[in-house]
Amino acid sequence: MNFITEIDRRKMLLGSASLGALALSGCEPLPDSSTKTPDPSVLYRAMPEEPYDVPAIDPADIHPGYYRTEVVDPTGEAPGTVYVDTTRFYLYFVQSDKRAIRYGVGLGKAGFGWSGDAVIARKAQWPRWYPPAEMIARDRRLARYSWENGGHPPGGSNPLGARALYIYKDGVDTLYRVHSSPEIFSIGRAVSSGCVRMVHQDVIDLYNRVPDGAPIIVA
Repeated sequence: MNFITEIDRRKMLLGSASLGALALSGCEPLPDSSTKTPDPSVLYRAMPEEPYDVPAIDPADIHPGYYRTEVVDPTGEAPGTVYVDTTRFYLYFVQSDKRAIRYGVGLGKAGFGWSGDAVIARKAQWPRWYPPAEMIARDRRLARYSWENGGHPPGGSNPLGARALYIYKDGVDTLYRVHSSPEIFSIGRAVSSGCVRMVHQDVIDLYNRVPDGAPIIVA
């Protein structure tokens, strides 16, 4: 199978099935007529049960098209698959009843992205962050968080946030993550250095659903 052709086919099928507008073209996302969206004030409540601060999010700070929502699955992938639609800034977790949980995400700037089929080899709660050598080379101030120096401790200022899902391809770490960020403005935008960003409440929900070894497609 030609890999590029397969990714292009998936994008075409997803595009024809989705009612989300093209975020990259400047259009806003549109709600799906078959969605099941709980009260956003409940979705994005404060989470005092967490070991570090997870404040409530004002629903007005997130476009309603990016609220965590149950939708008819537009991906056609197997249940248990995580699918990142980089065109529309959505992440889908495919369920067994031809439905999916859809989350709004932020993505990497042009030149920092990764795409393909891989697996979520491991997950972590409030992980330590170790910037890759390439990132340290671009910003030497990050050297204090290198592997040799013990990384960035967990907590509110940690770039990986409340949860991280680590993406591996053929047993090799891609250095690409699904993780949370307190920068709510990044949802629906290309602003990060390569990874898939979510708000804390959404990544905690996703973490609780996705098993280790789950397939992930970034297309």
